[in-house]
Amino acid sequence: MSFVCGQSVYFEGAKIVFNQSMIIPPFLKEGSTIGIVATARKLTWEELEPTVGILADAGFKVRTGQRMFGAENQFASSDEDRAADMQRMLDDPDINAILCARGGYGTVRMIDKLDFTEFQKHPKWLCGFSDITVLHAHINQNCGVATLHSSMPLSMKDLPEDHLQITTLINSLKGELPNYNFSSHPLNRIGKMEGEIVGGNLSVIYSILGSESDINTDGKILFLEDLDEYLYHIDRMMMNMKRNRKLANLKGLIVGGMSDMNDNAIPFGKTAEEIIREAVNGFDYPVCFSFPAGHIDDNRALILGKKAAIRITDNGSQFQYKTV
Repeated sequence: MSFVCGQSVYFEGAKIVFNQSMIIPPFLKEGSTIGIVATARKLTWEELEPTVGILADAGFKVRTGQRMFGAENQFASSDEDRAADMQRMLDDPDINAILCARGGYGTVRMIDKLDFTEFQKHPKWLCGFSDITVLHAHINQNCGVATLHSSMPLSMKDLPEDHLQITTLINSLKGELPNYNFSSHPLNRIGKMEGEIVGGNLSVIYSILGSESDINTDGKILFLEDLDEYLYHIDRMMMNMKRNRKLANLKGLIVGGMSDMNDNAIPFGKTAEEIIREAVNGFDYPVCFSFPAGHIDDNRALILGKKAAIRITDNGSQFQYKTV
């Protein structure tokens, strides 16, 4: 018995992945509806309200999850309730995009409770970052639908409406895709890369290796970012990625924020960026640091699943999406 799920075909429990083009969900227009749902940690209406206003000012309607202001310990209600909120958003034909309210931890606890059947029939944008990497990876691998790595309400609540975190999110949802120019980095490997972008938070990618949500990185541009990890944890995760051949066949590697790293009393001796660069020293593809995304102030939107071209020079780097 077999059934098709996006770009993957299953035969008696084994998954064979075909290299088909990713589906790009319809872009939004004035009057489109954005659903906001909490898949991980809890939050309050006061933390969400500024983003609702920002989205309304941009011409969108906003609908919030039924249980998103609940609480079960650190989570925004139980796993079952968070999954039910997300399921309603996935299945509702009037919802054009889903914005996750915040990260933290918890999305992996409810991912296997979700049914993406209606989502695949009527794809829509799934937006967020950090812990939301679970959803990005799962949808990429199992549904073949592009998603938007972007800021979330908890990160946006104190920002002006013209901040790049906000404008690149809104413009990307509208199909006004930006080009990015950003500074060079001494650890860059000069060159040009073209391919589909996959990835997200390194810790989350590491945590789903070998699961049904594990992403295929072969022939892709891998994007990585992380926050508040011990440096030896970064090394351990990169060694795992290397031994699992997640780094072997890339078109290129782009690294965003590696923020607020921790060290032991006996120093590890390398920065997070140096650890990552060392892990890919045996490969010859381009490597780009200082990409403007992740747990940083300059967290710009990035479409995962869409093809892009990145040119890395001694004087800086340029990013643009491919039209075909």
